[in-house]
Amino acid sequence: MPSIADLPWLTSPPADFVEQCAALTAERGMDGLGAEVARLAGHGLDARQARRLARAMGRISQAGGDLAPLSPFRLVVLSNATFDFIGDHLPAAAARHGLALELILPPFDQPMQEALDPASQTRQAAADAILLALDHDWFAVGRPALDDPAGALAAATGRLTALIDALRANTSATLILSTVASPPTALFGSLDARAPGSPRSLVEALNAFIVALADESGALILDTRALAERVGAERWYDQVQYFAYKLPFASVFGAIYADWVGRLIGAARGKARKCLVLDLDNTLWGGVVGDDGVAGLTLGAGSARGESFLAVQKLALDLKRRGVILAVSSKNDDAVARDAFENHPEMALKLSDVAVFQANWLDKPSNLEAIAASLNIGLDALVLLDDNPAERAQVRAALPSVAVPELPADPAWYAWTLGEAGYFEAVGFSNEDRLRAATYATDAHRAGVRATARDLGDYLSSLDMRLTAAPFDAAGRTRIAQLINKTNQFNLTTRRYSEAQVAAMEADPSAITLQIRLADRFGELGMIGVVIARVGEGVDGVREAAVDSWLMSCRVLGRKVEEAMLQLLRERALAAGAHRIAAHYRPTPKNAMVRDLLDRLGFTLLAEDARGGRDYCLTLAEASPVTLPMRITRTAAWAHVAPN
Repeated sequence: MPSIADLPWLTSPPADFVEQCAALTAERGMDGLGAEVARLAGHGLDARQARRLARAMGRISQAGGDLAPLSPFRLVVLSNATFDFIGDHLPAAAARHGLALELILPPFDQPMQEALDPASQTRQAAADAILLALDHDWFAVGRPALDDPAGALAAATGRLTALIDALRANTSATLILSTVASPPTALFGSLDARAPGSPRSLVEALNAFIVALADESGALILDTRALAERVGAERWYDQVQYFAYKLPFASVFGAIYADWVGRLIGAARGKARKCLVLDLDNTLWGGVVGDDGVAGLTLGAGSARGESFLAVQKLALDLKRRGVILAVSSKNDDAVARDAFENHPEMALKLSDVAVFQANWLDKPSNLEAIAASLNIGLDALVLLDDNPAERAQVRAALPSVAVPELPADPAWYAWTLGEAGYFEAVGFSNEDRLRAATYATDAHRAGVRATARDLGDYLSSLDMRLTAAPFDAAGRTRIAQLINKTNQFNLTTRRYSEAQVAAMEADPSAITLQIRLADRFGELGMIGVVIARVGEGVDGVREAAVDSWLMSCRVLGRKVEEAMLQLLRERALAAGAHRIAAHYRPTPKNAMVRDLLDRLGFTLLAEDARGGRDYCLTLAEASPVTLPMRITRTAAWAHVAPN
């Protein structure tokens, strides 16, 4: 039986792993180091191997090397227990999920001191996130409070609230709150969950408070309780290691805990995967449809093997319902493969659930590249589920940025493996997430219209586009934060902001904020653009709107949405008394497509630095609105926003 503690979806590291880590030096050249780190991190590493990779990453950073495409991320961990053994795993786990992690571990059991002391590591770190890895001992709920359970719970929640208030007052980092695993021993037995004041009932009430507090404050949740339940409390707690070393849980779970942290902060930076690509024969059904025929496939009720494949299909459908795009890549005859979807009575998946269907005799890497291109997403957004070890190895070698989980021999574990690997980690769930799979399917219809249109103008007019503009608000906050953290290509500055920081902008009188939604005759595309600008005096004393962020979904490229966004920004800037718009292009490895955006929109180039960054301005008196192929609606809140 596989165990998540072993990360069985990852392959074993190569025999020369240590030597490959040693070869990772900035002196050998800057190109490809981040991709190589990510490749090495994609193996199942023990603590020693993870530590070797972390040291290599540290050497590269100290030498001024660039770990792109890994995104830099600075994490502080505040814990009441010894955390160093987990810290050994964290940089590798974060790299596996797209981040170049700088880890700060202040002295253990001093979270409040770290929050209040201006000279503390936490206060000095300028961290992207602070993880509060606090267990039942810190909350003082590990012992029964039978005489005053309400008082014990109030003391625990009050202590956490005070710590969060201090961190909020003194740092701008995203907070990650951890749920608490139940203590390993029972007081009443089966009555523990119902007995007021028992440790289990106190912990359950505390966890409900933590989740509600995170929802209210915009903090992230690391569900440590769920992880402990997955492996079992009997294994989670190691009393010998706790009393000897003050470890919060058994060291054997350091790798999976670090992976949970890595996938969470990776998702917060938009690194979660977007598309599940499914093989067919012996992955979605048992047998080979080209040889066995539709009637000869093993699928559905009646056999353990058939139910195993049906479980994979049901999981894929569940993922689609929460916004994951589904695609098919199979070495098969197209008509024969489609026949199984259309005519097998036990098929849970239908052709309408699949955004891209690739059944042909090309190699898997070529098909995966075609799928990514047709969906206009990166290869690093793909997960391939394939039963064939040779196909998996070929894809890993040719396309290392594609996630390819290792699968056990028994298909009963396929769905479990895909679910536990955490490729589709989420930090929020918006209406746009629900719509995503459907909107990618309608993109095919839009492409068909484009192919038959006489020219671009004819095509855009035929779409009957409707654009809605509004300032930031609570209803759009989750999606705004998602776009800010996920958009890499059409992103002028690639600055990242948490949901809490987005909320602060809503109330900032100096901020111009725009959220842009788009619909056309094929359906809703949801929120597709964000602009943030700040109104104030420029270096020469002239009042200006300085663009902090300007980003847009690549799915609406070529529709003149960027021209509409500029027109709306210009309107808001004039209302705020600005005389010009100032903007800066900050290059990243992925945003070259917007390098000339401001030139195309009529901005004047002022300066360019050695790294390719560019400063621009647009004098508002000289700019004029352009004719746009869409109807623009401003929400009621638009008229009530007037920056000072």
